[in-house]
Amino acid sequence: MDKKKLHIAAGIICDQHNNVFITQRSLKSHMGGFWEFPGGKLEDKETPEQALVRELQEEIGIDVTQCSLFETVEHDFPDRHITLSFFLVTQWDNEPYGKEGQKFKWISIGSLNADDFPPANRTIVALLQK
Repeated sequence: MDKKKLHIAAGIICDQHNNVFITQRSLKSHMGGFWEFPGGKLEDKETPEQALVRELQEEIGIDVTQCSLFETVEHDFPDRHITLSFFLVTQWDNEPYGKEGQKFKWISIGSLNADDFPPANRTIVALLQK
C-alpha cells in the first residue's frame, strides 16, 4: 500500500520580543490536541510560500508581508509521509487569532516544550532554541 504523501507549509510567527504564535490542533484531527505552528497542505500547483500565505489568512487572519524558509523536515507516519516547509514569518498585517475556533497563544521561544508538539515539529522547536 502506498503511503499518502502530504506537503505542508507552516509559519513560525515571531514577534520582536522572541515570542511565537502557536495554535492547538483540533482533537478530531490527526495528532489532535498537540500545539503546532499554524499552516496547512499545499494545493495543486501551489508553492510552499503561496500555501503559507493562504493558510495563515484562512486559519489565523493575518496577511504575511515578510517570510523566509527556515527549515524543511520530512517525517514518516505509519499511514503517511509528510514534508513540512517551515517559514519564519517576521512581518504581517492584522493580529493573529484562532479564526477557526482553535485555541492559540503567544509563548516565548525559550518556553516552548517540544513534547507539546507533533513529532515532525520537535526538530523545529530544538532549532529555534539553539
